[in-house]
Amino acid sequence: MSEGEARSERAAVQRPGGLPQDGPEPQGGPGWQAGAEPTGGAEPTWSAEPSGGAEPKGAAEPREGAEPRAGAAAGEVPAGGGDRTPLLEVEHLRMLFPIKAGLVVDRQVGQVHAVDDVSFDLLEGETLGIVGESGCGKTTLIRVLVRLLDATSGTIRFRGLDITRAGRRELAPIRREMQMVFQDPQASLNPRKRVGQILATPLRMRGVPREQVARESRELLQRVGMSGDVLNRFPHEFSGGQRQRIGIARALAMDPRLILLDEPVSALDVSIQAQVINLLDDLQDEFHLSYVFVAHDLSVVRHVSDRIVVMYLGKLMEISPAEELYSKPIHPYTQALLSAIPIPDPRLNRSRERSVIGGEPPNPINPPTGCRFHTRCAHATDICRSVEPPLVQYAGGHLAACHHPRNVTAAEIASAVRSDLSPLAAGSEMPSVDSNGAGPPAAASAPAQG
Repeated sequence: MSEGEARSERAAVQRPGGLPQDGPEPQGGPGWQAGAEPTGGAEPTWSAEPSGGAEPKGAAEPREGAEPRAGAAAGEVPAGGGDRTPLLEVEHLRMLFPIKAGLVVDRQVGQVHAVDDVSFDLLEGETLGIVGESGCGKTTLIRVLVRLLDATSGTIRFRGLDITRAGRRELAPIRREMQMVFQDPQASLNPRKRVGQILATPLRMRGVPREQVARESRELLQRVGMSGDVLNRFPHEFSGGQRQRIGIARALAMDPRLILLDEPVSALDVSIQAQVINLLDDLQDEFHLSYVFVAHDLSVVRHVSDRIVVMYLGKLMEISPAEELYSKPIHPYTQALLSAIPIPDPRLNRSRERSVIGGEPPNPINPPTGCRFHTRCAHATDICRSVEPPLVQYAGGHLAACHHPRNVTAAEIASAVRSDLSPLAAGSEMPSVDSNGAGPPAAASAPAQG
């Protein structure tokens, strides 16, 4: 479907449990075989025409020696096509979960700072990776973006339209263009529905005629590398990788512009991970999609992302073009994350210098003042403990929130400017030449895995 065609007023955003918002598909609903009305409790069947043994379209095989995606540097059009218009804009977004106590009257005794003053944008056709430790707020962030959670404060704009407080009716056309693929494919697919029913619901919401639903369902499955004759099967009859492909097909059924992926390959084998990543790359080129890709594995994020956001305890630590982040990490936390990536060569792995983070992350109910990372940072000084650093923009669109940046020269520090994406509570102090103890740019702390 072309971008110029009219878009439906309805949407198919799934709840975290995987149930569609307008309830189960009635018997005899769209896509059911004519005359297959169940009698006496019999199971109806889908009219799934076999593919005749043909190889499914769009099957993604692991690519040996595939090169990482080029980072989206300033002025460069990101892979996947599209202009430089922001598709998604996030400004000073906060998601605080209240902590209540009391037997008779609930009273708020604290707040969990899950996402705390986060700002960034996503361009048309771009893939934005989000990385960080468990509990840093990655999943909460994308759930807020797709409005599964209501933000405490801040602004979310999709195509220039403020959707932060939009109601259900206003969100309906937006949710068609913003879809989500959840981390656990087993939990996100309704176990009581067949694959044909799972795909039919969003297709009917999109306005596909009833007689065309079965055919389009088969085409969706073929696009994600599956045979079109599995419409009568239940989710438990598939492997984890196949269930994730079904989840991707369900998201594609709404013809979205933006897909938010919450660790889509973390529960899969390495070989299946490669297939799913290649599939996402092919689908982006075919449908001109934009992705927000959340993951723990930094080597995976490097291969799929144009830019990468590094989060720690609800805050943004660094935003950078993908390749530059790995070759020139500025924030000490990013350095530590990269040093944890194993190198396939045992001799190189043993000989390299690691940046090890000690201790546990602070309590998000009572986060530390100043820089959130100062309690675990080897380079922290008094200013780190008292003043929150602003996001500073260096050459090439590289942003970092650190009073003592690493791997930057004196000239780069002198030419850096404060970014408009800086937190509202950030201080005005800019990094000085004397505060930088890293010297000239260093080599990458860990090469990418093939």
